[in-house]
Amino acid sequence: MAVNSFMVPLGTPAPDFDLPSIDGGRVALSDLKGASAVLVMFLSNHCPYVRRVEQGIAAFARDYQGRVATVAICSNDVTNYPDDDASHLAEQAKRAGFTFPYLVDETQEVAKAYRAACTPDFFLYDRDLRLVYRGQLDDARPGNDLPVTGASLRAAADAVLAGRPPIDPQYPSVGCSIKWRPGNEPE
Repeated sequence: MAVNSFMVPLGTPAPDFDLPSIDGGRVALSDLKGASAVLVMFLSNHCPYVRRVEQGIAAFARDYQGRVATVAICSNDVTNYPDDDASHLAEQAKRAGFTFPYLVDETQEVAKAYRAACTPDFFLYDRDLRLVYRGQLDDARPGNDLPVTGASLRAAADAVLAGRPPIDPQYPSVGCSIKWRPGNEPE
Protein backbone atom coordinates (compact mmCIF):
# COMPACT_ATOMS: atom_id res chain seq x y z
CA MET A 1 0.00 0.00 0.00
CA ALA A 2 1.37 3.41 -0.97
CA VAL A 3 1.81 6.04 1.71
CA ASN A 4 2.73 9.73 1.59
CA SER A 5 5.59 11.42 3.40
CA PHE A 6 4.68 13.32 6.58
CA MET A 7 5.75 16.76 5.29
CA VAL A 8 7.86 17.67 8.32
CA PRO A 9 7.77 21.46 9.01
CA LEU A 10 10.28 23.50 7.03
CA GLY A 11 13.08 24.89 9.20
CA THR A 12 13.30 21.69 11.26
CA PRO A 13 16.95 20.91 12.09
CA ALA A 14 18.46 17.71 10.66
CA PRO A 15 18.51 14.98 13.30
CA ASP A 16 21.96 13.61 14.03
CA PHE A 17 23.01 10.15 12.90
CA ASP A 18 26.09 7.93 12.74
CA LEU A 19 25.36 4.76 10.76
CA PRO A 20 27.19 1.89 9.09
CA SER A 21 27.56 2.06 5.34
CA ILE A 22 27.07 -0.86 2.97
CA ASP A 23 30.76 -0.49 2.05
CA GLY A 24 31.85 -1.26 5.63
CA GLY A 25 32.56 2.30 6.80
CA ARG A 26 30.46 4.67 8.84
CA VAL A 27 28.92 8.03 7.95
CA ALA A 28 27.67 10.66 10.39
CA LEU A 29 25.71 13.82 9.79
CA SER A 30 28.78 15.71 10.99
CA ASP A 31 30.68 14.30 7.97
CA LEU A 32 28.29 16.23 5.70
CA LYS A 33 28.54 19.59 7.47
CA GLY A 34 30.06 22.39 5.47
CA ALA A 35 28.21 21.50 2.26
CA SER A 36 26.00 24.14 0.66
CA ALA A 37 23.10 21.68 0.97
CA VAL A 38 22.58 18.19 2.38
CA LEU A 39 20.17 15.58 1.00
CA VAL A 40 19.10 12.71 3.25
CA MET A 41 17.00 10.09 1.45
CA PHE A 42 15.22 7.05 2.81
CA LEU A 43 15.35 4.30 0.20
CA SER A 44 14.99 0.54 -0.09
CA ASN A 45 15.81 -2.09 -2.66
CA HIS A 46 12.53 -3.98 -2.84
CA CYS A 47 10.10 -1.06 -3.25
CA PRO A 48 8.72 -0.54 -6.78
CA TYR A 49 8.43 3.21 -6.15
CA VAL A 50 12.17 3.42 -5.46
CA ARG A 51 13.03 1.12 -8.35
CA ARG A 52 11.00 3.32 -10.69
CA VAL A 53 13.10 6.41 -9.85
CA GLU A 54 16.47 5.01 -8.74
CA GLN A 55 18.19 6.00 -12.01
CA GLY A 56 16.87 9.55 -11.52
CA ILE A 57 18.21 9.58 -7.96
CA ALA A 58 21.63 8.53 -9.25
CA ALA A 59 21.49 11.24 -11.95
CA PHE A 60 20.60 13.89 -9.37
CA ALA A 61 23.53 12.90 -7.15
CA ARG A 62 25.97 12.99 -10.09
CA ASP A 63 24.66 16.32 -11.37
CA TYR A 64 24.84 17.99 -7.95
CA GLN A 65 28.04 16.32 -6.72
CA GLY A 66 30.24 18.81 -4.91
CA ARG A 67 27.27 21.11 -4.23
CA VAL A 68 24.78 18.84 -2.43
CA ALA A 69 26.14 16.27 0.03
CA THR A 70 23.96 13.22 -0.55
CA VAL A 71 23.33 10.15 1.57
CA ALA A 72 20.74 7.35 1.45
CA ILE A 73 19.46 5.39 4.42
CA CYS A 74 17.56 2.10 4.49
CA SER A 75 15.60 1.61 7.69
CA ASN A 76 13.49 -1.39 6.70
CA ASP A 77 13.17 -4.53 8.82
CA VAL A 78 15.50 -6.95 7.04
CA THR A 79 14.16 -9.98 8.91
CA ASN A 80 10.83 -9.69 7.12
CA TYR A 81 12.25 -7.89 4.04
CA PRO A 82 15.58 -9.61 3.32
CA ASP A 83 15.85 -7.89 -0.09
CA ASP A 84 16.71 -4.75 1.90
CA ASP A 85 19.75 -6.17 3.69
CA ALA A 86 23.21 -4.67 3.09
CA SER A 87 24.21 -7.14 0.38
CA HIS A 88 21.05 -6.45 -1.63
CA LEU A 89 21.46 -2.69 -1.10
CA ALA A 90 24.98 -3.03 -2.54
CA GLU A 91 23.51 -4.77 -5.60
CA GLN A 92 20.99 -1.93 -5.93
CA ALA A 93 23.70 0.73 -5.64
CA LYS A 94 25.66 -0.95 -8.43
CA ARG A 95 22.58 -1.46 -10.63
CA ALA A 96 21.37 2.13 -10.21
CA GLY A 97 24.79 3.78 -10.31
CA PHE A 98 24.61 5.29 -6.83
CA THR A 99 27.77 7.26 -6.03
CA PHE A 100 26.75 8.35 -2.53
CA PRO A 101 26.96 6.54 0.81
CA TYR A 102 24.13 4.06 1.42
CA LEU A 103 23.59 3.54 5.14
CA VAL A 104 21.76 0.97 7.23
CA ASP A 105 19.52 2.09 10.10
CA GLU A 106 19.11 -1.25 11.83
CA THR A 107 17.50 0.19 14.98
CA GLN A 108 15.13 2.35 12.88
CA GLU A 109 15.79 5.23 15.30
CA VAL A 110 17.08 7.50 12.52
CA ALA A 111 13.93 6.98 10.43
CA LYS A 112 11.86 7.85 13.48
CA ALA A 113 13.94 10.97 14.19
CA TYR A 114 13.51 12.19 10.60
CA ARG A 115 9.82 11.21 10.60
CA ALA A 116 10.41 9.19 7.44
CA ALA A 117 7.25 7.49 6.31
CA CYS A 118 8.00 5.92 2.96
CA THR A 119 10.59 4.89 0.43
CA PRO A 120 11.57 7.03 -1.29
CA ASP A 121 11.41 9.96 1.14
CA PHE A 122 13.59 13.03 0.53
CA PHE A 123 14.82 15.62 3.05
CA LEU A 124 16.89 18.55 1.74
CA TYR A 125 18.70 20.83 4.19
CA ASP A 126 20.50 24.15 3.77
CA ARG A 127 24.08 24.82 4.87
CA ASP A 128 22.81 25.36 8.45
CA LEU A 129 21.14 21.91 8.33
CA ARG A 130 17.63 23.38 8.41
CA LEU A 131 14.95 21.64 6.33
CA VAL A 132 14.14 23.47 3.10
CA TYR A 133 12.44 20.67 1.16
CA ARG A 134 10.64 17.43 1.88
CA GLY A 135 8.67 15.65 -0.75
CA GLN A 136 8.82 13.93 -4.09
CA LEU A 137 11.63 13.48 -6.59
CA ASP A 138 9.16 14.19 -9.41
CA ASP A 139 5.78 12.97 -10.71
CA ALA A 140 6.99 9.56 -11.97
CA ARG A 141 5.31 6.60 -10.27
CA PRO A 142 4.96 2.91 -10.99
CA GLY A 143 2.16 2.53 -13.52
CA ASN A 144 2.54 5.94 -15.17
CA ASP A 145 4.61 6.76 -18.20
CA LEU A 146 5.91 10.08 -16.94
CA PRO A 147 9.66 10.48 -17.37
CA VAL A 148 11.94 10.39 -14.33
CA THR A 149 13.37 13.91 -14.34
CA GLY A 150 13.92 14.71 -10.66
CA ALA A 151 12.22 18.06 -11.41
CA SER A 152 10.82 18.70 -7.93
CA LEU A 153 14.03 17.87 -6.05
CA ARG A 154 16.15 19.71 -8.64
CA ALA A 155 14.03 22.87 -8.27
CA ALA A 156 14.42 22.69 -4.50
CA ALA A 157 18.19 22.15 -4.73
CA ASP A 158 18.58 24.99 -7.23
CA ALA A 159 16.65 27.33 -4.89
CA VAL A 160 18.71 26.54 -1.81
CA LEU A 161 21.99 26.72 -3.73
CA ALA A 162 21.02 30.14 -5.10
CA GLY A 163 20.04 31.38 -1.63
CA ARG A 164 16.37 31.65 -2.57
CA PRO A 165 13.46 30.74 -0.29
CA PRO A 166 12.16 27.16 -0.38
CA ILE A 167 10.06 26.27 -3.40
CA ASP A 168 6.30 26.37 -3.00
CA PRO A 169 4.23 24.27 -3.32
CA GLN A 170 5.97 21.11 -2.17
CA TYR A 171 4.29 17.78 -2.87
CA PRO A 172 4.69 14.73 -0.61
CA SER A 173 6.65 11.76 -1.75
CA VAL A 174 4.64 8.62 -2.39
CA GLY A 175 6.03 5.16 -1.87
CA CYS A 176 6.14 1.96 0.11
CA SER A 177 5.80 2.41 3.84
CA ILE A 178 8.90 2.03 5.99
CA LYS A 179 8.85 -1.63 7.02
CA TRP A 180 8.94 -1.31 10.79
CA ARG A 181 9.98 -4.20 12.98
CA PRO A 182 6.96 -5.51 14.90
CA GLY A 183 6.36 -3.26 17.89
CA ASN A 184 8.76 -0.58 16.61
CA GLU A 185 6.24 1.49 14.67
CA PRO A 186 6.37 5.23 15.45
CA GLU A 187 3.63 6.51 17.73
